[in-house]
Amino acid sequence: MKQYLMRTSILVFCLLTAMFAPLATRGEGGQLQSVTFGLVPQQSASKLARLWGPIFAYLGRHAALEIKFRTAPDIPVFERRVAAGEYDIAYMNPYHYTVFSRSPGYRAFAKAKHKRIKGILVVRKDSPLESPRELDGATLAFPAPAAFAASVLPRAYLKREGISFTPRYVSSHDSVYRTVAKGLYTAGGGVVRTFNSVAPDIRDQLRILWKTKGYTPHAFAAHPRVSADVVERLTQAMLAMDKDEEGRVLLKSLSTKGFESATDSDWDDVRALGIDLLEDLVKPVQ
Repeated sequence: MKQYLMRTSILVFCLLTAMFAPLATRGEGGQLQSVTFGLVPQQSASKLARLWGPIFAYLGRHAALEIKFRTAPDIPVFERRVAAGEYDIAYMNPYHYTVFSRSPGYRAFAKAKHKRIKGILVVRKDSPLESPRELDGATLAFPAPAAFAASVLPRAYLKREGISFTPRYVSSHDSVYRTVAKGLYTAGGGVVRTFNSVAPDIRDQLRILWKTKGYTPHAFAAHPRVSADVVERLTQAMLAMDKDEEGRVLLKSLSTKGFESATDSDWDDVRALGIDLLEDLVKPVQ
């Protein structure tokens, strides 16, 4: 009799747990709300999945969401997908945000805390070059035409200084570092974070020749169709990551100390540059 009562108590406990615990984390019909989260492909899809998979799992638990990883084979394809509104949530570079906040109307809700994004030009460690001025006439590698800090800013600087060069677009930051390390290009553009996270055997062959000034970093932005409740839950989960050990470990993998709330005007420093590269993607269909 005692064993029967114990088994019954355990069964009731399990049933109550199954009935009530999910109510805090699931929507109507017992299904977790699902959002697609698109990441700008600064690195390969497999590398992004390894890096962001645990982060999405963490955020999903804390925000009561099913977060689906998405990216694109290269940055131009990512741009077209963001322009078409394919992602519910998108992590995009500062220039992308100034474009896609106009159409289809993505709105920033978070960004890295206490951070300014800086572009870099890298050369082989054994290169004799000491200044960007010595790149006159060189062929340089960049991830994509509209990669903000890794391409737009270095190219604008070189042009402003009257330094002639031939750009070659190689699809990702990691591809820039690999091709420069192999000696295929004299130098290439990237950002400090991706340079620090590239494979050590590649990074050890390179050095930073030059850095840009700092700008507001990448935006985490939501498509207008995403409800305010979902955005708020995700924002709060992101802002709380530095409050527990698991979250701090995950933040360290991103080389950031945490996230903070963001508003559209935070990217006015980028708008002030007057960059105009993706107008065709935001023109209304006639």
